[in-house]
Amino acid sequence: MSLLAEPAVGARSRASFREFVDTAVAPYADRFDRDQKIPAEVLRQVAGRGYWGAVLPATDGGSGMDMVTLGVLHEEIGRGCSSLRSLLTVHTMAAWALRRWGTTEAREHWLPGLASGDTLGAFCLTEPAAGSDISLVATTAVRDGDDYVLDGVKQWITGGQVADVFLVFAKTERGLSAFVVDADNPGVRCTPVENALGTRASMLAEVLFAECRVPARALLGAEGAGRMVATAALDLGRYSVAAGCVGILQACLDASVAHTAGREQGGVLLREHQLVRRMISDMVTGVQAARALVRRAGELKDGRDPETLTATWIAKYFASTQAMRAATDAVQLHGASGCADGHPVNRYFRDAKVMEIIEGSSQIQQLTIAEHAYETASGGHS
Repeated sequence: MSLLAEPAVGARSRASFREFVDTAVAPYADRFDRDQKIPAEVLRQVAGRGYWGAVLPATDGGSGMDMVTLGVLHEEIGRGCSSLRSLLTVHTMAAWALRRWGTTEAREHWLPGLASGDTLGAFCLTEPAAGSDISLVATTAVRDGDDYVLDGVKQWITGGQVADVFLVFAKTERGLSAFVVDADNPGVRCTPVENALGTRASMLAEVLFAECRVPARALLGAEGAGRMVATAALDLGRYSVAAGCVGILQACLDASVAHTAGREQGGVLLREHQLVRRMISDMVTGVQAARALVRRAGELKDGRDPETLTATWIAKYFASTQAMRAATDAVQLHGASGCADGHPVNRYFRDAKVMEIIEGSSQIQQLTIAEHAYETASGGHS
């Protein structure tokens, strides 16, 4: 239970999200992790709840959630299974970008399925050599009559094994551009990536584009607008990851409280040890602070305040580092059993480490947050 009061609508939403996670996700998350996939039935249940279209307005068949509520949804899903939350993240990024920058024809073709969950989207930016550095993208898109021809490789693509459509970033004559590409295109080949450290059930793939021909309507915005599209979509993804990290924090706290309240050592419950209480108090403080930072970022997004960009960086940096700290302590508190494959805190630990890397590593965030502080100070703002 949050120590910070939520608006009534937010509280009702959280209860609904939590009920779904507690019945359909959390009890099976370790199996998902072991099998390295989310069953199709679970994906259909997510669709039935309207979560795939959460970011899309009702006019497009979506749920029309505000950003604060979207954050609560992704927190609760992240509490149950970071892999499922990751799938929601990239789908949300692709759907949101398509709605904002897609042609009328592209929106009419793709948005209904993306909103209902009949069509799953993925985000293709990361490459073998460039990582997620926008300036180093090597994939190309060459204009050929009324089409573009894409060539290149994208790596570590969340949901790549099951996606129906990819949001792909490639270089054109006018700079980085964004394209929406059908996964069934004969120029697309996906190779599963298995045994990753964390989020093992997010169905990662390497995606090869080889003479992949797409129509001009596949271009989002203008040629050369890819940096803008990527930056905006990544901000949304970073917000989702931050919220998911709050979920990991809460899961670590719940597991650690339950374990230490029932496990004895030397005839004394673990909960009675002062150092154990220090770990628990740090988890409580971390989850509350991270949740408040994510909520503020969401409120700024809902208010269309440009400060949401920095607020999201801060929320993601704090939440991810706190999730890693909490997961480390949770494993420590569970002892040998917490190190065992198949134990939830083992999964939280592996997933939390991934969160410190994706959507901007902790080190990149430190540089960005500090730079903003210097810019703000030099501008005379408080």
